[in-house]
Amino acid sequence: MERDDLIEYSLDAHHNEEKGKSIRKKIYFVTVLLTVITVVEVLLGAIIKQNSAIWPLIKWSFVAMTLLKAGYIVMVFMHLGDERPWLRYVILVPYFMFILYLIFIALWEATAIRDVLDKLF
Repeated sequence: MERDDLIEYSLDAHHNEEKGKSIRKKIYFVTVLLTVITVVEVLLGAIIKQNSAIWPLIKWSFVAMTLLKAGYIVMVFMHLGDERPWLRYVILVPYFMFILYLIFIALWEATAIRDVLDKLF
């Protein structure tokens, strides 16, 4: 017995070939962009030594590139980019503020721990 409550969504898409091409183009662009950013991160981590003078700059660039990738993934794969701008800001601004807060707390605690260790030793 065949169920009548199942809907075949692939038959009801109503996409033409032009729409399919634009969707595929977007998928390729996202894939290439995220791959390039990841390759840059890996190459920077592999080439630059941790005891070099520019390592703090490299660490901050990792944070920035990771936030860029996270935001782009949310915009594309979670379809937030298709929403109204105010909804994007309502979701993304608190996220970035929370990340900045976590970075601030980590840096503040690191300096506090260093001060305590300096007093002990």
